[in-house]
Amino acid sequence: MTGGLGVWLYAVTSSRDGVAELSELTGVAGEPVRTVVSDDLTAVVGSVPLAVFGEQPLHKHLEDLDWLEATARAHDAVVSALVRRGSTVPLRLATVFRDDNRVRELLDERRADFDTALALVSGRTEWGVKAYGDRAALTTAVAEARAANQGSATGAGAAYLARRRAQLSAQETVERDAAERAEEIHTRLVRHAAAGRRQALTDPAVSGRRDWMVLNGTYLVDDDRTDDFTAAITALGAEFRGVRLELTGPWPPYSFAGVEQEPG
Repeated sequence: MTGGLGVWLYAVTSSRDGVAELSELTGVAGEPVRTVVSDDLTAVVGSVPLAVFGEQPLHKHLEDLDWLEATARAHDAVVSALVRRGSTVPLRLATVFRDDNRVRELLDERRADFDTALALVSGRTEWGVKAYGDRAALTTAVAEARAANQGSATGAGAAYLARRRAQLSAQETVERDAAERAEEIHTRLVRHAAAGRRQALTDPAVSGRRDWMVLNGTYLVDDDRTDDFTAAITALGAEFRGVRLELTGPWPPYSFAGVEQEPG
């Protein structure tokens, strides 16, 4: 696919819900967004020039971070507009097909997967929770807990040695202690969500932050339980000293689309 037009796929929705007028939406190439329908599924797409969005030129463009950011923002703007209108399964960036017929084939071939994904995300929103560790504060919190568990020592000298041993032990195990706390936080947040996933920790070179990230989680939360979810984050942040929780979102449910496809 090197000449003419290809079809960029943004998302899939349920035709039963109907897709509102899309004329005001423009896509990654400034193109008007339109639909491709197969029975009760609707793919939201745009016609894009293959000279820019074909396989080979696209690989080159994806190495240009400025171009990638602008394209990702344009893609997400369409997806976000659709999410506000109803249940939507967002597709990954840079999913390009040769024509509308190939998009219809995808809808037919993966109909069960799309139906399952649409049922999962209906009435729910994705939220991100990142946890950052403070090594000094975490070491102190763990040392204090271990010293308390050892019971009271007799005499000031013995008590000091007990606290010192606990501190040295905490310094040696801080990585493990942080991982255990991150796992506990994730497990408890999942209880307040319809689904949750631990994502790869963000590389500081990409994020531009030097904070020590110990958890990068995404959670699919019922829209009527958002307050409950945020309250759980506040409570966990107060409970786990040395770990700071950061809530991001709301986001389209990219992490829970559950449909992988190959363009063609």
